[in-house]
Amino acid sequence: MDQAIRLIRIGDTTGLECVPHEPQTPNSNEIRIRHDTIGVNFIDIYHRIGLYPLALPAVLGVEGAGIAEAVGSNVTNVKIGDRVAYAGAPVGAYASTRLLPNSRAILLPAEIPSKGAAASMLRGLTTHMLLTRTYPIGPQDTILIHAAVGGLGGLLVQWAKHLGAKVIGTFGSAEKAAQAKIYGADHLIIGRTADIVSEVAALTSGVCVDFAIDGIGGDMLLKTIACVRPFGTVASIGQAAGPIPHIDVDALGPASWPMQRT
Repeated sequence: MDQAIRLIRIGDTTGLECVPHEPQTPNSNEIRIRHDTIGVNFIDIYHRIGLYPLALPAVLGVEGAGIAEAVGSNVTNVKIGDRVAYAGAPVGAYASTRLLPNSRAILLPAEIPSKGAAASMLRGLTTHMLLTRTYPIGPQDTILIHAAVGGLGGLLVQWAKHLGAKVIGTFGSAEKAAQAKIYGADHLIIGRTADIVSEVAALTSGVCVDFAIDGIGGDMLLKTIACVRPFGTVASIGQAAGPIPHIDVDALGPASWPMQRT
């Protein structure tokens, strides 16, 4: 029997329930995908705890891969039997089957397994956006990446190195740092209590980094901002450590900029 994991109340995992789930008929611009694999992402937690509210009950999940088993009358880009992957809204991946707007479906070539596609598509899109749109990274740049061996962090490190950047990564343990070294990170800042502002300043001779990516949130964001050079860029992409604090605009002005060595 097909099943779905449904969120019925905001909070911890006790608000999730497993229920029978009958395959639905797609409308003219939808497909029905039978999942081989789905991706599990931190945004699912944000939905569960209500940080990003959903109308309840809701089937969570924003990423998956599988087989198109039904298509709407206006769908021409996908046919029954095609292997497809997707990422992004609308939610609904925690289910045996789901309806998906056909515009979200990406055909998978035979050489890409469903498991790899479902686990990397959202992270890959996020990495592409951060390193080519938010701040186009090049060989002249130094980048700070927090949690640099997580699903997103590890991909960011490898992609940034492919683009020629110098990468500084932060890690909670030496074991994680060792993996990031394999990914190509140039400098490692280890420990949850590390003084990242001082360490980044030392590693960059006081210049600080051109771009910093902070998926931790909480008090870390202010520290991250202090690691970035004047007119550099900070991307705040998550709140794993809690909501980000109120930031006074005056705190971002020249008085807060690091003194550069000459």
